Amino acid sequence: MNVQALVLDFDGVIADTEPMHFRVLQTVLAEAGYPLSAEDYVNRYLGFDDAGAVRAVAGDLGHALAAEQVTALVARKSRLMDEALAASDVLFPGAAEAIRALASVVPLAIASGALRGEIVAVLGRAGLLESFRAIVAAGETAAGKPAPDPYRRAVALLGVTARRAVAVEDSQWGLESACAAGLGTIAVTTSYPASALGMADLIVPDLASVTPQRLAAL
Repeated sequence: MNVQALVLDFDGVIADTEPMHFRVLQTVLAEAGYPLSAEDYVNRYLGFDDAGAVRAVAGDLGHALAAEQVTALVARKSRLMDEALAASDVLFPGAAEAIRALASVVPLAIASGALRGEIVAVLGRAGLLESFRAIVAAGETAAGKPAPDPYRRAVALLGVTARRAVAVEDSQWGLESACAAGLGTIAVTTSYPASALGMADLIVPDLASVTPQRLAAL
């Protein structure tokens, strides 16, 4: 495969933020009367963006939320998440070095369910913003993962065809999104075991294992 672009998920691939997202989401939903366990988050909701997760959790508990309720809960989570991110170094070990090495040989983009402000804040502090030619964040496509929209948008912004691009993901929802968009896939086992990521073309431990040499061998 002649890889012409690499599109990375953010949470769980670049940044070790999934546990942080869970804690903050759990707090916000508990305030509204919707309990969320760690097991349910990992097994049912991790792949959603904030709005999708809020709707899904409430819906599974028998509550259909109005749009303004979803907006208010997402805004509350965003404020708490910003505070948590500002106080933490969340990049996975070796992620910054891997991004710089990969950006030197292939155009990079992000397709994520995280909010743009969260992504930009983390990458900016790490000096990595210029490594990415495009960012597709939560709410910037008609549908989020597992729909293919985020990856379709990312490859369009990069100006490449999907079949010449590879996605790096940490969940089955993300892999479904990338596959539906026509990208090749690499899964990292930072959030789920390899047994849960079998639809990926390649499974590696983490982003640091995605080297230019490995891309060339796909």
